[in-house]
Amino acid sequence: MNIPFLDNWRKRPADKADEAWPDPEGVAQLLSECELLRARATSAGVDLGDDAPESLEALDQLLPRWRDDPEELRWLGNDAGLYLGTVIVRHVPGAHWGPGPEGHPIVVMASGREIDVVTAGQEWAEAGTPELSQVYAEASEP
Repeated sequence: MNIPFLDNWRKRPADKADEAWPDPEGVAQLLSECELLRARATSAGVDLGDDAPESLEALDQLLPRWRDDPEELRWLGNDAGLYLGTVIVRHVPGAHWGPGPEGHPIVVMASGREIDVVTAGQEWAEAGTPELSQVYAEASEP
């Protein structure tokens, strides 16, 4: 698959990690897919179609059946973080995606504060904390 902004992102030197991506809308669309999480949520009766903050509370209530499969756990945690970031970016004014220091996407708030949503999603998938809705609540505080 040829995705030009990913090629450029992979080649970035560490001191360029805080720069914006050349196609922020394309990045946001790509990161919002979260196919595994959306499939698991749908099978559990949770609708993630509108990416509403309330959907994070519903995800927090899911039974963590994915913990029995280490491979699924890793991917679901990644998707949970990307979904959390998608909700933040779509509903918190001034929030946007940016490349993080370890190369994975982070959410950058209008204040400049950075949220490592992928790590938060992986921790949620593994242990149930932090709750996704709590991370969102903290991100949406002025």
